[in-house]
Amino acid sequence: MSLKIGIVGLPNVGKSTLFNALTKEGAAEAANYPFCTIDPNVGIVEVPDERLVKLAEVCKPEKVIPTVIEFVDIAGLVKGASEGEGLGNKFLSHIRECDAIAQVIRVFEDPDVIHVHGEIEPQKDREIIEAELILADLQTLDKRLSKAQSESKSGDKKKLEYARILEKIEKEFHQGNLIYNMDLTDEEKEAIRDMHFLTDKPFLYIANVHEDEVGSIDIEELRTKLAIDKDIPLIPISAKVEEDLSGFSEEEAKEFLNSLGLEETGLNQLIKASYKLLDLITYLTAGPLEVRAWTVKKGSKAPKAAGVIHTDFETGFIKAEVIKCDDFISSGGEAGVKEKGLMKLEGKDYIVQDGDVMHFKFNN
Repeated sequence: MSLKIGIVGLPNVGKSTLFNALTKEGAAEAANYPFCTIDPNVGIVEVPDERLVKLAEVCKPEKVIPTVIEFVDIAGLVKGASEGEGLGNKFLSHIRECDAIAQVIRVFEDPDVIHVHGEIEPQKDREIIEAELILADLQTLDKRLSKAQSESKSGDKKKLEYARILEKIEKEFHQGNLIYNMDLTDEEKEAIRDMHFLTDKPFLYIANVHEDEVGSIDIEELRTKLAIDKDIPLIPISAKVEEDLSGFSEEEAKEFLNSLGLEETGLNQLIKASYKLLDLITYLTAGPLEVRAWTVKKGSKAPKAAGVIHTDFETGFIKAEVIKCDDFISSGGEAGVKEKGLMKLEGKDYIVQDGDVMHFKFNN
């Protein structure tokens, strides 16, 4: 399954600089003026996974294929975007195509980099972006609500319930709540699924901090400063540091990170946070032709995981041979695993675990 993260934020918060550094594409124009990003830039990033390296050492495959994340650098939004200000609704539509929204918030101070509102107020910046997304969703809701209220006058129970759900959401919107954070039942969520609300997508936040602070930032203090709930992912990243890292060798990057007091790159932190946010895991396939990573939803059963490779694998599923990745590596491959009796045959109800090495049996 593909994974697409939309990067949003006010102009000049470091979105395009960060995008270029994360994707090593250099495709997004980064300049010191608002709206230097006109069309959304798209970059494909390989998901680093040490297990692939170790499996490749065992299997000596012809190729190694990691799973990937697609990042979309969406033009800077401003207050009034939902009404067409700045670059307007055109770019709100790009958000609808993403699985999650990563909002970049400028925390660093730099008099040489102008702020679209003239001063650095991180919490206010976050609220402006969210307010614009809510206002855009309200426009979507208003069209449907008016019709639903009219149709509910017939007394039909289903139409009355539908109108009630929309009225409930309208009230929540006016209180500044995102769909994703509303207390909705499964039935209520299903009722509004076809409306494709922008704020129905999970959020994570990237605080673009100064390069001198990124290794020592107090995350809880930062949460308070930005008024972000403790359960929502918040990643302090220095776009400048990530930009520097993109030009380093692996060894140079490690030394540079250590000098800043960092254990891993901002990209790795962002990928891990995205997978956790979207409840995703990785299973693996390994053999002489290829070693490959596959992304599935946590809790997926074996047939659904097989379907990620090919739909025929799901419809004709018979069973799955499952090996724990560590067992595969320590046993020197599939033959060694079988000798030790560590391979398991699993049926349709098997729930795939992160790091499973799998081989599927199916009917053509």
